[in-house]
Amino acid sequence: MPPKLYLCPSEGKKLRTDRDAVDLIGDARSAGAGTIAIPVERLDEDFFVLRTRVAGEFAQKFVTYGVRLAILGDISKYKNDSKAFHDFVYEANRGRDLWFVASREELDQRLLTVTGI
Repeated sequence: MPPKLYLCPSEGKKLRTDRDAVDLIGDARSAGAGTIAIPVERLDEDFFVLRTRVAGEFAQKFVTYGVRLAILGDISKYKNDSKAFHDFVYEANRGRDLWFVASREELDQRLLTVTGI
């Protein structure tokens, strides 16, 4: 069985700070989840601009607390606008801690692959 998933609601304030990350991690842990999926629309635009360092600081909290983070939705615009972001996504998707996935189905498949089921 794949690890329990906490799906962040698609509506609400934009997520940007490491404090936002810690709050989400707390919500997920309370629900017994080891993976959090955040819809693209919930993230502040600065998340997708690497020079702002928002993505790195945000994602680092998840790594520190041992919670997998999945960004869920279409990020093609951001990848097309920035080679650096494109490369960041490519490297992230090769690992186990941070993924960018287009759909819930893709996320479910990745979770099954990681757990070896």
